[in-house]
Amino acid sequence: MASEQPKAGRLVVLSGPSGSGKSTLVERTLAKGDLRVRRSISATTRSPRPGEVDGEHYHFWSEAQFDEAIKQGRFLEYANVYDHRYGTLHSEVDSYLKQGLCVLLEIDVQGATQIRQRCQDCVLVFLKASSAADYARRIRQRPNETGADLQRRIQAAQTELAHASAYDHVVINDDLDAAAHQFHDLLKNICGG
Repeated sequence: MASEQPKAGRLVVLSGPSGSGKSTLVERTLAKGDLRVRRSISATTRSPRPGEVDGEHYHFWSEAQFDEAIKQGRFLEYANVYDHRYGTLHSEVDSYLKQGLCVLLEIDVQGATQIRQRCQDCVLVFLKASSAADYARRIRQRPNETGADLQRRIQAAQTELAHASAYDHVVINDDLDAAAHQFHDLLKNICGG
């Protein structure tokens, strides 16, 4: 009996406000190692946070490097977020899709909008908490967020929540284990295991 080919080769975009738990959810979900999914590593002009490694968490670039990549058409999408630029490189996506893998992009709503315009069969997933008050609490608990930056992230969370209805799926992250289980099942259905 021939084995069934899993659904694969699709872009899956995960977005959500600061404090929604995107990075933690992705790490926990992919740590199982049973999905045909590759996580894309974004390029950014911001400085690394403590513990972040170039090429593992992000490609940390200068403004000049980012400008050159734009000129060369190396980005699938890019956006300005919190006074820094972030972008998804074609080299992080194209060859993996051709190999039949799903590629997971953890990007903001601006980038997700660009991806939807360029790739109609992508799947957009929005991660959020069930209450707006949770974002302010979660953002305040982050060690790197202070002052004006903290307030800007709290305000941006409210704006980003308005975009949830444009996404194909919404995952509620009030309980990390439950959200990770739901996200894992969703990826397995989309990408195969």
